[in-house]
Amino acid sequence: MNTADLGLPVDVPSTALFTDQYELTMLQAALKAGTAGRRSVFEVFTRRLPEGRRYGVVAGTGRVLDAVENFRFDAGVLGFLRERKIVDEQTLDWLAAYRFSGDIWGYPEGEVYFPGSPIMRVEGTFAECVLLETVILSILNHDSAIAAAASRMASAAGTRPLIEMGARRTHELAAVAASRAAYVGGFTTTSDLAAGFRYGIPTVGTSAHAFTLLHDTERDAFQAQVNSLGGGTTLLVDTYDVAEAVRTAVEVAGTELGAVRIDSGDLLLVAHRVRQQLDELGATATRIIVTSDLDEYAIASLAAAPVDAYGVGTQLVTGSGHPTAAMVYKLVARAESDDPKAPLTPVAKKSSGGKTSIGGRKWAARRLDADGAAEAEVVGTGAVPAELADRQLLVQLVEGGEIVAREPLDVVRERHIAARANLPLSATQLSRGEPVIPTEYLQGRSGS
Repeated sequence: MNTADLGLPVDVPSTALFTDQYELTMLQAALKAGTAGRRSVFEVFTRRLPEGRRYGVVAGTGRVLDAVENFRFDAGVLGFLRERKIVDEQTLDWLAAYRFSGDIWGYPEGEVYFPGSPIMRVEGTFAECVLLETVILSILNHDSAIAAAASRMASAAGTRPLIEMGARRTHELAAVAASRAAYVGGFTTTSDLAAGFRYGIPTVGTSAHAFTLLHDTERDAFQAQVNSLGGGTTLLVDTYDVAEAVRTAVEVAGTELGAVRIDSGDLLLVAHRVRQQLDELGATATRIIVTSDLDEYAIASLAAAPVDAYGVGTQLVTGSGHPTAAMVYKLVARAESDDPKAPLTPVAKKSSGGKTSIGGRKWAARRLDADGAAEAEVVGTGAVPAELADRQLLVQLVEGGEIVAREPLDVVRERHIAARANLPLSATQLSRGEPVIPTEYLQGRSGS
């Protein structure tokens, strides 16, 4: 596995340090106490959706699998831990041999989720599971937040394509992950070449205002671009006067000009004027692409405009106001000894302040109404009711430490489209509201 596939610099050999120090200090203390080998179940879930959101989107699962596979404490990492005296020698010896050997179950990537949904379940010894908390949450929280924003934008855009172009608005490694998550959520292309290289996402891009300003005249700039990229290119027409630029663009590229891009001004008004002008000039097939700090609300406001595609940057890579999905990773069951056959006991945090949890290994299923649309997220412990047996959501991702569920990104993307379509119609409303379906809990005897 090449670390470049994870969006990492090539000189970073593992993901083991993508963690918080207390994961390692807990490990050390558990090793000394003799409890590190107890069979344990951790679950990833969120207690609530971001304010106003109607559903969440599971994204980053494929990156989690890569990170787990690459979670290794090599000589350099161990040397750092030893030098800083993070943990003792006994713990370092244990880490040197670390390989996750447990099981991971989860919602398939691209699926939707709701408060309480057990999005991912990690099972194994306490020691091997606790180390993965930070890296799993880091990936799922970021990618799911971006995918949820992308999904809302895709709903607002309808059949019009969306271009992800947020690389310059976030960390360079986060930009690659954001592009991947946006593709899962419904975007069609990206401007980020690293994302195209690592994940096969289609890439697009032509020129910025700097290219126009470089040349003596706007006509010279357009001519240079057409000479290089052909008449099917996209010309940026708002550097100076839009109407004059559109006229010049058609004169230079001809009526077969591929597209014009508008990056400023009253986009609704300007788009109508540009469409009328293009049609009058005979460039009836020339598309109009709009950019300029768009979010789902701005996209929705342009639904009646003669726009053919949207380019979105800042609002997408920051989750359109919600840059995290607020997921947590909690121990929900553990054995009372390190005997592999010891039964599991449900455990849960019971503190006040809205941070309580429900103990026990969970299953999840989505109940459908008479028309086949989702009507409830059912989460339970113990036996699954017969009527929900074929509606279970969790699938096995890792078995005995081996990854068993890698998927092409296009499969994930199509799954999300289908999952969103299966929700009640109000899921696509941009107005603030509660989750589009409720979460119901069925508690039974927790199995071992």
